[in-house]
Amino acid sequence: MKYRLLIGGKWVETKTVSAVVNPYDGTTVGEVSQAGEAEMEYAIDAADRAFEIARKLPSYKRAEILEKVVNQLRERKEEIARTMTLESGKPIQYTRSEVDRAMLTFSIAAEESKRIPGEVVSLDLAAGSEKRWGIVRRYPIGPIASITPFNFPLNLVAHKIAPALAAGNTVVHKSPPQTPITSVLLAEVLSNSGIPDGAVNVVSCSNEVAEKLSTDPRLKMLSFTGSPRVGWYLKSKAPKKKVVLELGGNAAVVVEPDANLDFTIKRLAIGAFSNAGQICISVQRIYVHESIHKKFRDAFVEETKKLKVGNPLDDDTVVGPMINSVEADRAYKWIEEAKNAGAKVLTGGKQHGNIIEPTVFENVPANAMLYCEEAFAPVAILETYSDFDEAIRKVNDTRFGLQAGIFTNDSRKIFKAFDEIQVGGVIINDYPTYRIDNMPYGGVKDSGFGREGVRYAIEEMTEPKLLALNLG
Repeated sequence: MKYRLLIGGKWVETKTVSAVVNPYDGTTVGEVSQAGEAEMEYAIDAADRAFEIARKLPSYKRAEILEKVVNQLRERKEEIARTMTLESGKPIQYTRSEVDRAMLTFSIAAEESKRIPGEVVSLDLAAGSEKRWGIVRRYPIGPIASITPFNFPLNLVAHKIAPALAAGNTVVHKSPPQTPITSVLLAEVLSNSGIPDGAVNVVSCSNEVAEKLSTDPRLKMLSFTGSPRVGWYLKSKAPKKKVVLELGGNAAVVVEPDANLDFTIKRLAIGAFSNAGQICISVQRIYVHESIHKKFRDAFVEETKKLKVGNPLDDDTVVGPMINSVEADRAYKWIEEAKNAGAKVLTGGKQHGNIIEPTVFENVPANAMLYCEEAFAPVAILETYSDFDEAIRKVNDTRFGLQAGIFTNDSRKIFKAFDEIQVGGVIINDYPTYRIDNMPYGGVKDSGFGREGVRYAIEEMTEPKLLALNLG
């Protein structure tokens, strides 16, 4: 099939198209039109003009639109999930869950559109300011540029568009080159939900064309999810624009002696290897207390071996292919580098086309790429520690800071971890891969800044305005 772009409320076909390839079997999933500079200009202009309509929509109308999106996603769940699996290689059990999550994201946005907060402020704090009051209300910031990666081709897009519409903003969304069809299907849903023409524009384009999303002054905010290299570069091109960056991580877990090991091991195996580890908060570094290390290691290796690897359309597949051969080759190169540096492979470590076996390491040097960078592959590293302070130091010894997981029932250690671990979220008694769509989500250090999670994204996408009243 050939897929067009949604720009200004119209479906636009271009002469240049890009083929989308199934990373599991190499078949062509479809062809998507590619925007050039003219189409990008059209999209930005459409978003700018539509903002005058979108910002004036009453709350109930915004909520109606968002609820219609939910209903259509429910009706098209299997179609959208299968499309995501075909173009991304993500196993079907996870793409079905992703549609459910996108439905939740839009549902939350529908509710939040009705309760964007304001406040009354007493201004009579000094002589000469008697009988003065302030009213603070949040207003939509304007057209927003949205850029997302391939690994959550529906719900990450929802986390940009849903809060933007809830707040009264408009959007120009650049879809990921590996998985643009899912963005087109969401655009179809949105266009049938009563949005004003131009309120959401979905384009697929080259990085050179996409750079205009950072530089054009009509776009008041850039919301970017992707690699640190690209994110910081785009920020440098947008010095006068509001920017939110979610740039990935190197997620660490601490397993204390009082942890429920059966539960912990099952969760960490899924957290490390589902979707081939291509998740920003995928479990990468596991620090296990020395008193339980051997028991944990042996059971974790066995649990890893049970995971089904292969065809992502099979209902029980957990580990599918990497997104393409470039990423698969890069991951295998990092595995070989770690092995050559003295690391020990406990299971896995082999490459089969675009599939990397779920791989468990120990004794990985701290300067190895698999240890210090974001692996974004089905790889987990085991390491021991002797006391909790040492574990916290190890967790913090990274340039990333997105989320971390702690397995313990000791309340003192829980709050110590909360106070001292340098991340955006500390997850207790679950993997750091945990996320539900109303919670604040984002990181510190090279993991970026700003927060997603619908209400928190709405705060990022609005500006407070003061009305000062002299009632004297």
